[in-house]
Amino acid sequence: MLHLCLVSIRCRSQLGRPAWCPEQVEPRDSRLHGTGSGSEHWPSSTMDLNDSTSLAELMSRYVSTETGFGVPKDGWRICLAHEFKEKRKPFQARDVSLSNMIEHVSLGVRYLRWWYRKTQVEKKAPFIDMFRALPLRQIYGAPLGGIGGGSITRGWRGDFCRWQLNPGMYHYKTVIANQFTVCLRRGGQTVYQQVLSMDRPPTLQGWNWGYCGEYAFYHALYPRAWTVYHLPGQNVTLTCRQVSPVIPHDYKDSSLPVAVFVWDIENKNDYALDVSIMFTMVNGSGHKDDKSGGHWNEPFHLEKDGESVSGVLLHHQTPVNPYTLCIAAREKVIQTGFTVTRHQMAFSPKGTCSALWSDLMTDGRLDSPKDSSPPTQKGEEVAAALAVSCSVPANNHNSVEFSLAWDMPKITFGSRERIYVRYTRYYGTKGDAAPSLSHYALTHYSKWEESIDEWQRPILQDGSLPAWYKSALFNELYFVVDGGTVWVELPEDADISGGLRPEDGGLPAQPDVVKEYGRFAYLEGQEYRMYNTYDVHFYASFALIMLWPKLALSVQYDIAGSVVQHDPTERLNLMNGRYSPVKTRGVVPHDIGDPDDEPWVRANAYMIHDTADWKDLNLKFVLQVYRDYYLTQDEQYLKDMWPICQTVMEVELKFDKDGDGLIENSGYADQTYDGWKVTGPSAYCGGLWLASVCMMCKMARVLKCESVYQRYRDILERGRAAFDKLLWNGKYYNYDSSGQSLSNSVMSDQCAGQWFLRASGLGEDDYQAFPKEKICSALKSVFDLNVMSFAGGQMGAVNGMRPEGVPDHSSVQSDEVWVGVVYGLAATMIHEGMIEEGMHTAEGCYRAVWERMGMAFQTPEAYCEKGIYRSLAYMRPLSIWAIQLALNNRPNHNKTTDKDMGQGIRTGLCK
Repeated sequence: MLHLCLVSIRCRSQLGRPAWCPEQVEPRDSRLHGTGSGSEHWPSSTMDLNDSTSLAELMSRYVSTETGFGVPKDGWRICLAHEFKEKRKPFQARDVSLSNMIEHVSLGVRYLRWWYRKTQVEKKAPFIDMFRALPLRQIYGAPLGGIGGGSITRGWRGDFCRWQLNPGMYHYKTVIANQFTVCLRRGGQTVYQQVLSMDRPPTLQGWNWGYCGEYAFYHALYPRAWTVYHLPGQNVTLTCRQVSPVIPHDYKDSSLPVAVFVWDIENKNDYALDVSIMFTMVNGSGHKDDKSGGHWNEPFHLEKDGESVSGVLLHHQTPVNPYTLCIAAREKVIQTGFTVTRHQMAFSPKGTCSALWSDLMTDGRLDSPKDSSPPTQKGEEVAAALAVSCSVPANNHNSVEFSLAWDMPKITFGSRERIYVRYTRYYGTKGDAAPSLSHYALTHYSKWEESIDEWQRPILQDGSLPAWYKSALFNELYFVVDGGTVWVELPEDADISGGLRPEDGGLPAQPDVVKEYGRFAYLEGQEYRMYNTYDVHFYASFALIMLWPKLALSVQYDIAGSVVQHDPTERLNLMNGRYSPVKTRGVVPHDIGDPDDEPWVRANAYMIHDTADWKDLNLKFVLQVYRDYYLTQDEQYLKDMWPICQTVMEVELKFDKDGDGLIENSGYADQTYDGWKVTGPSAYCGGLWLASVCMMCKMARVLKCESVYQRYRDILERGRAAFDKLLWNGKYYNYDSSGQSLSNSVMSDQCAGQWFLRASGLGEDDYQAFPKEKICSALKSVFDLNVMSFAGGQMGAVNGMRPEGVPDHSSVQSDEVWVGVVYGLAATMIHEGMIEEGMHTAEGCYRAVWERMGMAFQTPEAYCEKGIYRSLAYMRPLSIWAIQLALNNRPNHNKTTDKDMGQGIRTGLCK
């Protein structure tokens, strides 16, 4: 029994009966507050970050004892009334040190001129907008929909608040009329009616707002999420389960732009209730084009295979990228009787909307006109409502099901080229697929859930894994859908080879994997609008190769085709003020383009540096080629990629200026750390180089190219000696070999080459690039300094640390934590047997981002110890799946569960 202190803030309930909101309550139930979720089996020293305390804080304001219907114990859980104490701000010019600011004055001037021309003259959005960084909104939840057909994010408080229907272009607007409402009736009379939202907006005043958030919690285990609402004073609990078809190794249903909401209703009274759930949706996304006119709604009913689905189609008729939203419900016969679906096809989301509220309150149903609504006039908006009613016996349970679908079969990028989205292969290109999509979702979501359970179960039931990790592993996958992702069909006349045919060392015009599985692209970040940014994809690619390997290979074919392409157009580089070609032949592109331009056609939207001179891009291609072959055993893929690997390595050899077998950096930020200068041989690029040379030896042996093997074997021998001589200091590898005052900084990412060797079953015997004892010593130094000497060991690993134990402040990036790099570092530690250290390192990032900073479902690229973050919703943290691969490679790991754990691939044991 808990004593609840009532305060003078109340939640307004229907019919004037107040529901009091308790201010605070001590956590009471480990199942509810997220403790005891398997973490007790993990070594105790990894739990120093107070697992139970952190999770309980997110649930500290929850006052009910209700646990919801079918809610799992693992995942990210938060009370709807929670307020994050830590409020961070985006990185801005004032956060740059004076020395760095002076050094980059010219860059700032050039950027300002370019930004003005882009925004004011061309009327385009900059690929990176330094003047309009996204403010932190601590509201986001699991996104809706499958992969590559657009996404809609529903926040953890129930708001529809982040929209990406136009490919790659985000719109951050909470549409207040998009809500679920509950109506309870007893004996023919409405006894309770409430919008399930804590908001009290200035519009829609005829509705009953202000649900008391202390009685509800949100729980996410992507691609599903649950919201549990206890209805104060009613003895009724609602559990809304949100299901999206994001299923590993599934290339059909995973592409569908649809989600399902299953409402489980628990009636704990001694009498029956009639319960209605109403779903309201505006025709649009809160964008200014919602008022452009010409939008209209129409009802539909589709019966197929004995299943009936009814709902409303909301036709959004914009000149570019028109689409149809669809809210629908399943009509079914159940033990307690029929579920009844009614709709109000069109209402204005402005004003009080009292008529709609009264319509539902009268009998728990809505009037259902059969005709379509007239097209809106300019300046008008239109919305639709759908209500489903059912009977719930005393002390019993019932459920109703809704779906939300959107149909935009042809997407147009900024240059107006049209491409068909992947799901049109199954549902056609006419723009009339929304009813069929809704019907399919409502009648097949249970099969989706079976597949999701089969995939997640081995990890969730593994008692050796801590609770935070299970949440992080699955929830970070949100970016596969919500990364501005597009998954499109390959046009019939497309030629991805770059004009170089297989007989000349090129690719097929239409490789089988691309023709069959389509093209895939995701943004570097929602704020960094470049598709398939390759230096970052290097980290994130583990999620794709382990879960959707055909998409990973498709990306590789696109990149390979781009290698042989050349765009001689001269362009200003913002960093140094020099002009260079947009794309140089023989070099891996930085990215495949900007969605506001024409991706796949015009590569390299990034123009800060001339990335043809970067040292890491070509190497990361080679490393991914062999890793992907190792994990998939796709021999044709390896054969197709082999000539491209030889091409990029030949180009890379020019950076070995002195012929010692080791490449040199050029004295500026010529790699993924594009704000951190590096000179001469370096730990990061030098390590990637040696790993790539090692993999060239392995691929040459597999393909029986003995002369190539011998050549790279010689380079490897010389390069290893040079690497140790120039960079090893007895404890770790120096940042670079320049001999400057900060060249001996400890870089957290210094073992990235070894990481990929281990992930590819290499790193020993004939294919060893680094002595094991030196790798272990380097990783121990990183753990002691970059992890444990930074922020009390509770925020992951800082990129650069001085050997005396203070962060390296020499650049804007050296004193940041990069979440995706930290996950890769953790995987490297685990590969080398440092399991406790690896998990502790990764845990710090998860705790900071998801539990303290309020950045759930928008994991940033970077944050500093205090105050600021940079680039919300970023690609790189998908590298957490590299941790799972490393864990799978542990000695005595049960190989029979690998496919269930989301691989369907080969894994190797650490010796």
